[in-house]
Amino acid sequence: MRGIYTPVVQIRRQIFKKVAQIAFSGEFDRVDQLPYEIIKGEVASYRESVFKERAIVAERIRLACGLNLRSAGEHAPISKDFGKAITTERVFELPLINVIPFACNSCETTCYEVSDNCQGCLAHPCSSVCPVKAVSIVNGKSVIDKEKCLKCGRCADTCPYHAIIKRERPCAAACGVGAIESDELGRAKINYDKCVSCGQCLVACPFAAIADKSQILQLILALKSDKKVIAEVAPAFVGQFGPLATPAKVKAALLALGFADVREVAVGADDVSVSEAEEFLERVPEELPFLATSCCPSWSVFAKSVLGEDLSKCVSMSLTPMVATARKIKEEDPNVRVCFIGPCASKKLEAFRRTVRSDVDYVITYEELMGILAAKDIDFTEEAEMNPDDAASSTGRNYAVSGGVAAAVVSCIKRTHPDKTVLIDRAEGLANCKKMLMLAKAGKRNGYLIEGMACTGGCVGGAGTIQAPVKSAALVKKFAEESPYENRFDKEQK
Repeated sequence: MRGIYTPVVQIRRQIFKKVAQIAFSGEFDRVDQLPYEIIKGEVASYRESVFKERAIVAERIRLACGLNLRSAGEHAPISKDFGKAITTERVFELPLINVIPFACNSCETTCYEVSDNCQGCLAHPCSSVCPVKAVSIVNGKSVIDKEKCLKCGRCADTCPYHAIIKRERPCAAACGVGAIESDELGRAKINYDKCVSCGQCLVACPFAAIADKSQILQLILALKSDKKVIAEVAPAFVGQFGPLATPAKVKAALLALGFADVREVAVGADDVSVSEAEEFLERVPEELPFLATSCCPSWSVFAKSVLGEDLSKCVSMSLTPMVATARKIKEEDPNVRVCFIGPCASKKLEAFRRTVRSDVDYVITYEELMGILAAKDIDFTEEAEMNPDDAASSTGRNYAVSGGVAAAVVSCIKRTHPDKTVLIDRAEGLANCKKMLMLAKAGKRNGYLIEGMACTGGCVGGAGTIQAPVKSAALVKKFAEESPYENRFDKEQK
């Protein structure tokens, strides 16, 4: 639903803005009042009760402050444990992605239903193809016995009028790893043994029942303190904040918020491209049957689980662009703090891991940044310029688009081995990634460079984006074309 301004989007952005406002103002005692500022009056606008609306908003406010959910049976204010959130340090505990149980609509799990479009045709192919005779004809119309139905979908595929529809929970349909299950009341719950924190469920849920934790509050407190904070911005940011927000103006806006400097994550991507190119040339096929890219943390975790222990080493050991950029920044100044601003929920989890914890201090999404900008009434009409000497390469910026990572790695390989032929396979969306991985596991992708992206379209389809992925992809490609360098080799030679 990215690019569509729905009531769910409105509520999310209001919460981010309100949390940012109390962080900037220091009026922390207002946190219990925020649900009343967001949901006004006595008449419900979205649900059956204004009290339920406020209760759901209250839990989302806690998550936006990095705090844990409260039980619906617990008598406690929003501000319970709020003192823990008033810090410049990381506060949130796992899990990152949370279902607010009483906000869930308890949508029916996958099933097939006959719609009013059934014409009662003479052929009734739906009943003929059903392997368990779950489709019968009643008063000339098709009826599905859900107790017998295997959910194979043959009836839907064969209906000439497309009268049989497949119903799915939106969150479960968006989850490529089958991590959405049901609790004893039929409400959605997340199996965290399967979840890779891609965040697609939280943007797919039309009831605002799923949300991730945020570091908005802690980041703003750091910006207000004497701590030096540098922003590293992932390339999918282009166009996310409206047509007036050019890359140069976004940088100026971040400086106005209090960041000491702004860096392109695509610069780190240039280093990763070289690293993965060298790894591919050195290890495939002598040591490894194939090499899988490592830049998407959800894909990387998922790939290792599918491939198993023996083949998990086929996932590249190179750093992700986020970490590579952060380490560059901290090599220059070990005392600086680094904030990654990107499209991805799972980057929050990646930064939480011990191996990168000292390098990336804060992670926020574009949508969370939008709330911070709104809280400060940042104006994108003022002129601003970017230093062309700081520019990343075109292939580094294209990491944000599906296929861009593999293309960048191949570009680097061709510079040192121009006659080398590199076989590529790629997939976007974890369900499609699994199919590709199973082929690799079966030995049908030997010698390949494999690129996986958890989100459809690549990073431009991440859970923390604002605009439609197709529009983002076009703008990222245009931004990439504006770079004076194809890859890092060009920049080094200049």
